[in-house]
Amino acid sequence: MTEDRTDVPYQPGSQWYDHEAGPLVRPYAMTGGRTKPGPTGVRFDLIALVSLDPGAPNLDDDAVLGPEHRALIDLCRIEMQSVAELAAGADLPVGVVRVLLGDLLELGCVTVSRPVPPAQLPDERILREVIAGLRAL
Repeated sequence: MTEDRTDVPYQPGSQWYDHEAGPLVRPYAMTGGRTKPGPTGVRFDLIALVSLDPGAPNLDDDAVLGPEHRALIDLCRIEMQSVAELAAGADLPVGVVRVLLGDLLELGCVTVSRPVPPAQLPDERILREVIAGLRAL
C-alpha cells in the first residue's frame, strides 16, 4: 500500500523537497561520500570526451553499477559525449559525474579522450596566414 503525499502540508525539515520532486537525494549519497574520481588520479575536464570501451566487460550483469552509472553508460551508448554533456543529460552535478566516471574508467567500461592542451594548439598567426592563403586562391 502506498501513501498519498499530496494531502501532507510542507513541514520544515521534512524529507520532501516539494510535492512534485519527491525525496531529495544528496550528491554524496550517489558517490558513497567520495569527492575525487578514484585512485587513478584522473582529472575529468568538462570538455573531455567519454565513450564506451569496445572491450568493456558485460555491463548488464554487473551488480557493482548503480542507477547513475547505468544512466551515464546509456548516454555514452548513443554517441561520444563530453563530461559537461553527460552531466546535463543525466541531470547530475558535474562533481558527481566525475566520480562516477572514475568508477567506470577503473572498471574498464569507458575511455576518455583528453582535450589538447593550449600550448600544443597551432599558433593563431599561422592559422590566419593559412586562411588568407586559401582566400587568395
